[in-house]
Amino acid sequence: MIAKSNSLRRSPSSSSKTHGPFLIPAVMLAAVVLVATAPFQPRRASVASFLPALATSPFAADKGKLRIMVNGQQVGKEDFEISASGNNWVARGNSEIQSPQGSSRVNGTLELKPDGTPIHYQWSTEGAKKASATVAFSGSKADIELRLEGARPYNQQFTFNSPLVVVLDNNLYHQYAILGRIYDWDKKGPQTFSVLVPQEITPGSITVESLGKQDVAGTKLDELRIKTEDNEIDAFFDGPKLMRLIAPAANAEIIRE
Repeated sequence: MIAKSNSLRRSPSSSSKTHGPFLIPAVMLAAVVLVATAPFQPRRASVASFLPALATSPFAADKGKLRIMVNGQQVGKEDFEISASGNNWVARGNSEIQSPQGSSRVNGTLELKPDGTPIHYQWSTEGAKKASATVAFSGSKADIELRLEGARPYNQQFTFNSPLVVVLDNNLYHQYAILGRIYDWDKKGPQTFSVLVPQEITPGSITVESLGKQDVAGTKLDELRIKTEDNEIDAFFDGPKLMRLIAPAANAEIIRE
């Protein structure tokens, strides 16, 4: 998420007490039907059984570029792709952020079940220092292995209230598109999700609510308001496509090209 100091509500069931804000510095660094009518008649599957599981998934293939703006100036960019992989989905993104200290790069790959439950996530970053990590999700648990340059690997496990955990990592804004598909637009109203910010090794929760259609730069887009304890972010969608993120507190904006 984009924020100057954006603390998440920490999951009460996390297995440790890692302290760290949900902080994304603006310039730093997704039925088998059997038919048998007689004992000896060959078994015939319905047409539905030939459709892949992802056919009922809320996700849709997407590929694009995002401009990362702060105070009206572009400070970075991101390329991303969301695609089917067998019955699952994979969201890949890489961003480059410019700062007075130089440029930094972040790469992330997230594998998801058709309903959005995460399976595996890995990220790496290069800049003043190098770091990488993998997150393995199993049920409501997430096991993290963090590797920092010049240090021994660090392991941590978190336990959430549900296997449906939203991954929103630092400076990988395409992941808000995943959140936009997991949100139940038909149900509407405020919906709360468990969240993991892998680069911060921070668990917590967010509340998401649809604000309906909004006119954004002459285009009607669906708005989601995403709230933490001390910040709000507005996300705008054209169908399944994330078009814009606005974080007023940080004077930051993410714009799809």
